[in-house]
Amino acid sequence: MEKLPIQMFDPTSSTYTYLLPDPDGNEAVLIDPVDTHWQRDLQQLERLGLRLALVLETHTHADHITGAGKLREITGAKAAAPSGCGIAPADLQLQDHDVIRFGRNERIEVLHTPGHTAGSMSYLWRGNVFTGDSLLIDGCGRTDFQNGSAEDLYDSVHAKLFRLPAATRVWPGHDYHGRALSTIGWEQAHNSRLVGRSKADFVVLMDNLHLPKPKLIDIAVPANRNLGVPHSV
Repeated sequence: MEKLPIQMFDPTSSTYTYLLPDPDGNEAVLIDPVDTHWQRDLQQLERLGLRLALVLETHTHADHITGAGKLREITGAKAAAPSGCGIAPADLQLQDHDVIRFGRNERIEVLHTPGHTAGSMSYLWRGNVFTGDSLLIDGCGRTDFQNGSAEDLYDSVHAKLFRLPAATRVWPGHDYHGRALSTIGWEQAHNSRLVGRSKADFVVLMDNLHLPKPKLIDIAVPANRNLGVPHSV
């Protein structure tokens, strides 16, 4: 039976955290953990008899604080982050097309998908792509802070994510409507932000969203650049 990621949810920020288990061993990877749920994440690992090998960040989050540093401290796992996100304490600074290995034979391909932020990454594992805020279900992340770029996001989605096989499962970083999962094929055909628009039209759309500033951005971004761990005084 094919192994699927385990999806966990933070209702405060509508953030998804993903647990990727090695089906042939006892190692696991966490993607985008939230600081307030570190105990939940450890309990999930314990229940499944898994050892945390790596914690991955898709980008420097502006709406919640990561649990990466706390989990690294407790478990000894390595933290990995996109090289363009300014997360200096991460053990691994990831580049486009890097391959992350864990467990016996597991591999995660790193895809640089800038636009929501300049350093944003997506991660491809066993026919699943974890898109962070680059591609959401029937949407995409905003592009108006952290060196975001609507032009870059359009290119990231169309030139990289939409070129994956149509059956590739899309696991977003957030969802605000109770949806858990999509596919590349569905998003290619139905994503209302991205389908049927030229790049110029998409830029105009994104430039005119006028979204409110995330409430935690001034706290979350500095904290997340330190893996969610308070700076020493």
